[in-house]
Amino acid sequence: MTLPELTLIGGGLAGSEAAWQAAQRGLRVRLYEMRPEVNTGAHVTADFAELVCSNSLGSNLPDRASGLLKNELRRLGSMLLDCAEAAALPAGGALAVDRHLFARLVTERISRHPLIEIVRQEAVEIPATPAVIASGPLTSPALSQAIAALSDEEHLFFFDAISPIVTFDSINMEIAFRASRYGVQNRPSSADEATNASSSAQDEEGDYINCPFTKDEYETFVTALLEAERIELRAFEEAIKTGVKAGHFFESCLPVEIIAERGRDSLAFGPMRPVGLRDPRTGRRPYAVVQLRQDNLAGNLYNLVGFQTNLKFPEQRRVLRLIPGLENAEFVRYGQMHRNTFIAAPRLLRPTLQFHARDDLFFAGQITGVEGYMGNIATGLLAGVNAARLLHGQPPLTLPRTTMLGALCHYVTHADMKDFQPMKANFGILPPLEDLPRKSGKRERAQAYADRSLADLERYLAAEGATHLLSPANPA
Repeated sequence: MTLPELTLIGGGLAGSEAAWQAAQRGLRVRLYEMRPEVNTGAHVTADFAELVCSNSLGSNLPDRASGLLKNELRRLGSMLLDCAEAAALPAGGALAVDRHLFARLVTERISRHPLIEIVRQEAVEIPATPAVIASGPLTSPALSQAIAALSDEEHLFFFDAISPIVTFDSINMEIAFRASRYGVQNRPSSADEATNASSSAQDEEGDYINCPFTKDEYETFVTALLEAERIELRAFEEAIKTGVKAGHFFESCLPVEIIAERGRDSLAFGPMRPVGLRDPRTGRRPYAVVQLRQDNLAGNLYNLVGFQTNLKFPEQRRVLRLIPGLENAEFVRYGQMHRNTFIAAPRLLRPTLQFHARDDLFFAGQITGVEGYMGNIATGLLAGVNAARLLHGQPPLTLPRTTMLGALCHYVTHADMKDFQPMKANFGILPPLEDLPRKSGKRERAQAYADRSLADLERYLAAEGATHLLSPANPA
């Protein structure tokens, strides 16, 4: 019997998940990945699902938006989430991974699947046959032009930035200290466990390394940061020619120097907020803190959490060494900026992730306007499942808006184009809860959202005759 065929463009998070899901459902998948023949300027390997920015996949707690999305994906059998958990590192209540091990695990599983053919070359046009476009935020210029020609829409662009990485041996642990906020560590698996963890002694070892600031140290650092030279956006001149200004940043991933420009205390209330931490040297909460998170399984590399920057490399070395505990820091990666590309999804896509003018063309991942690693994986899963359903003569799934994945897909396909920006999983995009007691706390409301989402997911799939998609419940 001849199997239905699907072309899939892009071997990132969304593309890898989509390819796996489609192949698992009996499609013969031809997966195009242009690396290493054509590089992006941000990736450094040819592995599938390489993480370019942070190594954290967000909260693992079931009453957090990211944790809820993970639980939905566990129920739907996400291959990438399975690989992430196999490559997990200590990160408090979050799921952080050894980025190289994670990518290797994904690459091995994709490479060994008997129905997936890997094509290492650049895709320069939209296939006329069934396809999923998951080319990501660093879509090549040729494919971008093909998408623009197909959609008759201008692409939207924003500039994203990645954080520096330092060696553990170069961190001064006489100043820096290990702790997780409120003592939460080892990825608690429930809200109750998180509550119990928060009562643990502050001086227990935590999953993060914290560099504490006095007020004077903070002021000195902010002054140096604001005065430091930045990299000119020569690499983005072509984007600027198309109408993108250098200041068009994604609000959820701002360079620290841009945050500092908004007010001298903005960093202390943002990525350098000290809440839930006490400096063991003083017994008091620091004025500000820079946190470092383990970046690899060996534990010899740490990234500066939330410290995206576009300073020139010598300036990064000078300014970031003003952080207490990093005065002798050795950098294995400096912060960088890169251009991210996403389509006008509210005009072009349906909640099934199908292109509005072609039933057999799907888009997935960050190019749709979904932000965050888990959002990319989730939309890849849905695109792969829906492509398989379509080619097997079944209707594609439109997940309920009460589920986190359904809400994300609804947002990117219904948002107002005037201020459309990439969206991460968050409870604000879910429909309001009904019959919730007025005095319910934040945690109770979040848990109620999560309970409703998972129940509605199961009810919807049962009604669609698709309960075979559900894996045994195994919440983190």
